[in-house]
Amino acid sequence: MKKKKIRFNRIIIIGFIIYVLYSVISKQQVLSEYRKEEQRYLDLIAQEEQRNTELSEAKNNINSTEFIEQIAREKLGMYLPNERVYIDISK
Repeated sequence: MKKKKIRFNRIIIIGFIIYVLYSVISKQQVLSEYRKEEQRYLDLIAQEEQRNTELSEAKNNINSTEFIEQIAREKLGMYLPNERVYIDISK
């Protein structure tokens, strides 16, 4: 009777240990996925902060004459009256 009781207790303890190990391993996998997702979001935040900085600089420069001249040259094909324009025909 004692051997059966001891054997039953061992089976319960071994089952509990297996359950705990399984739980820990599965939680580690979930935690690893969360860390990857966190890193992805941190990368996105860094990219958007960089973009925000670039847009802030553009906003500050939008009324400058250099910016207006650059846009007129690049987008509208406008040049100053005495400015020489060289066109690269190899492109």
